[in-house]
Amino acid sequence: MTPSRAAEALHHRAVVADAHNDLLCAVVARPPELWGAFFRERWLPQLVAGGVDLQVLPVFVEDPYRPEGALRRTLRMIEAAHRLAEENAGRVALCRTGAEVDRTIADGRIALVLALEGMPGLDGDVELLATMHRLGVRVGSLTHVGRGAFADGSGEDAARSRLTAAGVAAVQEMERIGMLVDLSHLGAAGVSHVLEIATRPVIATHSSARALRDHHRNLPDDQLVAIAAGGGVVCANFFAPFLDDGHPTIDRLVDHLEHIAAVAGVEHTGIGPDFVQEVIAETTPPCCTVTEVQGVPADIYLPGLEGPRGLPLLTDALLRRGWPEADILGVLGGNVQRLLRRELGVPGGR
Repeated sequence: MTPSRAAEALHHRAVVADAHNDLLCAVVARPPELWGAFFRERWLPQLVAGGVDLQVLPVFVEDPYRPEGALRRTLRMIEAAHRLAEENAGRVALCRTGAEVDRTIADGRIALVLALEGMPGLDGDVELLATMHRLGVRVGSLTHVGRGAFADGSGEDAARSRLTAAGVAAVQEMERIGMLVDLSHLGAAGVSHVLEIATRPVIATHSSARALRDHHRNLPDDQLVAIAAGGGVVCANFFAPFLDDGHPTIDRLVDHLEHIAAVAGVEHTGIGPDFVQEVIAETTPPCCTVTEVQGVPADIYLPGLEGPRGLPLLTDALLRRGWPEADILGVLGGNVQRLLRRELGVPGGR
């Protein structure tokens, strides 16, 4: 598949913001002395080919490290992010504020933003959020699929549980220090609870539309509306089984983007691809092939969008669907950049 010349030109004129790529998991699978080189040789060419200007880097702690090794694993991944940024300073920069993001992109480099996915390393210690903030973390989700100290993940929706007392305190602390609350992976009741108490905009870094695919990882319309009402952004996940229960194509991804834009507003719509194919291949021993992720097949991917290189194909699909250029520019990254410009690293409530 090859995008049209018009799509290529528009894509590389856009600011492309990927709100979720677990590439740090693949980086830390190497010895520390290879972290910077591995990123430079394996991932940087993919990001450049895909036109990525802003990359959120989640710190995801795999099950074997939980609970005892979760904090050590968290710190190791944060260190890896700092090293790969320092060793590739001419091409990328780890950004702590929206102004730093804007300057880095203007310089022609890729802005990297650190995020915590699920925060198992913190357990219920809310005060460690300030520590993570000092280390450069600027986005955080309260839990993953299962149960955590702050909240239940979407895999526990049957429990209909809201945030714990520590979870409420965590949201308040994140707002105080200028860390974006990420709703992806949070259970439905937990999402509603955050939206009730949040005084600042939130983000869903990699969640698609529940109305089009009834999976617990996707967001229903009422929550799409509420996120937008608070000034937040919903970034569609590209993982094929979350988009359709068959073998979806890029057009099905566009369906999800169109639905989110129609319900929440196009200015509140973004992309959070969650490119997991290479990450799973790089981090899974031959003995232990991953066949299922969150109750769906782990080996079905959107043709052409298995990794960052394919991102211009999305621009091509949006153009073919008749999207206005201004809306495409917003969804590809302008909306997320605007949110980060306004909120990233800015302390205090509203």
